[in-house]
Amino acid sequence: MLSLEAIILALAVPVMISVEGVSKPLALTLGLGLAALCLLTAGALRRPEAYAIGHLIQVGAICLGFLVPVMFFVGAMFAALWFTAFFLGRKIEADKARWAAEAEGG
Repeated sequence: MLSLEAIILALAVPVMISVEGVSKPLALTLGLGLAALCLLTAGALRRPEAYAIGHLIQVGAICLGFLVPVMFFVGAMFAALWFTAFFLGRKIEADKARWAAEAEGG
C-alpha cells in the first residue's frame, strides 16, 4: 500500500508546481519527502513503530489537499485503504494466534 502511495505522492509534485503554482522547493520537499518516507516505512513494517509512522503519512497525504485540493480525496482514499489493511492485518494475526493456541491444546 505504501509503495503505491509513494508513486502517487511523487506524481503530485509536478501537479503542485505546474498546476497549483506551489514553489518548487516546497513541492519537492513535501511530495518527494512523503514518497521517500512511504518507501522507508514500507521496508520497516516488521517493527511496530513503523505503523505509527504509516498513520502519520496518511495525515500528511490528506494535508497535501491544502496545496492540491484533489489530494484531499486521494489522501483520504489511501488512508481508507491503509486503515483497512491495518485492521484486517491485526485481525488475521489475532486469528492465527488463536488457531495456534487451539492446535496446541486440542
